[in-house]
Amino acid sequence: MNRKALILFLYLYALAFSVLKTARFPNQWSVAHWMMDYRFGFIKRGLAGEIFGFFFEKNETNILILSVIILLLLYGVLLTIAIKRTNKTEDNTNRILFYSVFFLSQYIVFSAHLIGYLDHLIFLMTMIALYLIRNKKMIWASAVLSVGILIHEITFFLMLPICLFALIIKEIPEHSLSLKSINKKKLFEKMALFLLVPFIVLAGIIGYQECYGGNHHLQILEYLIHTGFINDKVASLVSLGYTESFTSFLAEESPHFIQRVFVSTCTIIYGIPMIFMGVMIYREFRKINFYIFGLLALACLSPLLLHAIAWDTYRIWSFPFMILFLGFWILDSKFNSVVQSGKISKWEILLFILSSALVSLPSNFLFDNEVERFSLGERILVLLPLFLTIFYLFKHRIQNFK
Repeated sequence: MNRKALILFLYLYALAFSVLKTARFPNQWSVAHWMMDYRFGFIKRGLAGEIFGFFFEKNETNILILSVIILLLLYGVLLTIAIKRTNKTEDNTNRILFYSVFFLSQYIVFSAHLIGYLDHLIFLMTMIALYLIRNKKMIWASAVLSVGILIHEITFFLMLPICLFALIIKEIPEHSLSLKSINKKKLFEKMALFLLVPFIVLAGIIGYQECYGGNHHLQILEYLIHTGFINDKVASLVSLGYTESFTSFLAEESPHFIQRVFVSTCTIIYGIPMIFMGVMIYREFRKINFYIFGLLALACLSPLLLHAIAWDTYRIWSFPFMILFLGFWILDSKFNSVVQSGKISKWEILLFILSSALVSLPSNFLFDNEVERFSLGERILVLLPLFLTIFYLFKHRIQNFK
């Protein structure tokens, strides 16, 4: 059977399995976010709803259609990148294992469960910004980052670190594998140019939120309730989320930071698969300077800082999977001539099996008291074709290299 067709089947199968676990319509929280705009004056996270309302009537149907389009675009881009990056080399076992774990990961599961959330749009914009950085369109990339911050301040934790990593990698001269060869003055100038406007925008939002954020609380609450499709509880939570100061969130949530990051069940269930994906990245690019991997690790861990200001622990833990995906894309675009897969060891195979089990078999804690589809037995049965396909691809690769 055609190897490329099997790889496409493998990724689509893993993606479909993850999505079907939790797929649903947008919940009232995500609908409320798209209903928000600047009708009462400037507010954080108001830009997306403002643009949406300029072109379309704000109702549940249109929000559903928009949410589905954004999510399908995101999945389409992820699949396209994964397939192209896998098929660019014949010795692609590491890549197959890396992308298989990603498409089974909690990020995909939560992306389907939280359809309509602004995170999906932010990650699409992140990929646009990374493309612009790679093509030396620094001002345009900075503009995308600035718009992202106006859409949702989570951009600071999701888009900014991986864009800075891409900018550093871009400045490494051709045929060099070390950070030492970077022209540091030129790098700092580009970083300053890239960060200037986004930091002004972020500082403006934080300052406004601290001083005037609470002014529109009652207006937002009444507006959301009067839509007729957002209940009082969600309307109250959303209005608080839009008007409460950042320092208030920090004071409420930061005491739980250590526990959420280091001693929660997520530390194991999410952490081990992330470590495996990091190992696969290292195996592919182990010729490059080790400090580059350290920078990527910092970018991947930066979303976990959200635990200090937000309570949705499981959703936050899913973000590093996406940053690892983007990090692989960045490195493979720059260092495609130094890829060296090599023979995969038994302990790495065992780590892959364990990682696949951790992202696929345990039920995730979902929002709105929902539960995942498929029993444990059904999940094991569903995973069998996936493992058989990987085994076939692995065996076929070995035969080709004999």
